[in-house]
Amino acid sequence: MRAFRGLLRAQASLSRQLDAELERQHGLPLSSFEALQLLDEQPAGKMRMCDLAAELQISRSGLTRLVDRLSRDGLLERCTCAHDARGAYACLTDAGREQVHAAHATHLAVVQANLLPHLDARELSELAELCERIGA
Repeated sequence: MRAFRGLLRAQASLSRQLDAELERQHGLPLSSFEALQLLDEQPAGKMRMCDLAAELQISRSGLTRLVDRLSRDGLLERCTCAHDARGAYACLTDAGREQVHAAHATHLAVVQANLLPHLDARELSELAELCERIGA
């Protein structure tokens, strides 16, 4: 339980700090940054809505609200699936790509400031391996 609680506290603390700094510097909440970053990592800059929800670990209704907000801000748009009329994609716009690229340095700086003072390179590597294993 100590490990579980520590993991939750660390994640919550880092998420709060990331959210506050991304919002302050870029007007972009952490949830929006994560969605845009996932889309930016895709070769075509798009993902099926159901896959994006799964990657973000949010409900479909939560994703709908997030996509509505990002679409209203011109950072992404809904695109139809050519081979499946029922399928929909979230497609990154040029403005969304610019926004996530601008916010990337802030995101990285906050993560580094909160991890590097506490972990050496070996511990950081072990933490990455453990978290990947748990999250798989």
